[in-house]
Amino acid sequence: MVGDIGDRALVGRLLLEHRPRAVVHFAAESHVDRSIHGADAFVHTNIVGTFELIEAVRIWWQASPEGERESFRFLHVSTDEVYGTLGPEDPPFHERTAYAPNSPYAASKAGADMLVRAWHQTYGLPTLITNCSNNYGPLQFPEKLIPVVILAALAGRPVPVYGDGMQIRDWLHVRDHCHALRRVLAQGRPGEVYNIGGVSDIPNIELVRMICAELDRLRPDAPHHPHAKLIRHVTDRPGHDRRYAVDAAKIQRELGWQPQTSLADGIATTVRWYVQHPDWVESVTSGSYRDWMTRQYGAGARA
Repeated sequence: MVGDIGDRALVGRLLLEHRPRAVVHFAAESHVDRSIHGADAFVHTNIVGTFELIEAVRIWWQASPEGERESFRFLHVSTDEVYGTLGPEDPPFHERTAYAPNSPYAASKAGADMLVRAWHQTYGLPTLITNCSNNYGPLQFPEKLIPVVILAALAGRPVPVYGDGMQIRDWLHVRDHCHALRRVLAQGRPGEVYNIGGVSDIPNIELVRMICAELDRLRPDAPHHPHAKLIRHVTDRPGHDRRYAVDAAKIQRELGWQPQTSLADGIATTVRWYVQHPDWVESVTSGSYRDWMTRQYGAGARA
């Protein structure tokens, strides 16, 4: 079934038909750059859509038999960007860090988090919230940093890096993230928030160079070898958070989870996947994607 999380009637029918033991809410507009140029879609999906979804779940849940109500969970997947930015010496984000979103995307996710919290506090809905760091891995849509870099370098195009490239991010492999979500769903305490981090903080420019070095190894005969010579610094985006870092001690302490994929291994396998799957890349990089790349990074960044 394909539908809109904002379609409360559809969600309600699906809940009655399938009677799930959990709803895991991944759905979101998620790219900061797009939110700057078109915030309305982010408000509609991330805030209004979350409201419609969780309200449909609440109505169904409250009418369910007691045993089903007790075992049910609503897991809301959020982001560390709701916490804002960190200074060079600030401690990492923890679950009690005050929200301070700095982009339309982050603000829309913060709003969604607050709705989920309120539905637990007000109605008793057994919710769980996770705030993860930057995800990466195979099959990531090529508007995010890592696939943007891989695909531009493979094609011999300029590799765009915002500003000085010293923005620091914590990187979490998608497989580790999924394992963490399963653990939270199975063992997390209703009403709690769990931060999920990859323990892999690195400046963007260093990450880009790491990717280029891996491409050098995989494609030593490329005409644009070494790939790092393709790096071009472009105008920084408005409100660009300088540093993220995630304290994942709570999920490690309470649920026994920790990331298993090192950044070096994760980048190597991710780069190799994109190199080996050009047909998938071609299938998702349509004309609208090419137009977006041109508008965001300039004509030299087109696919």
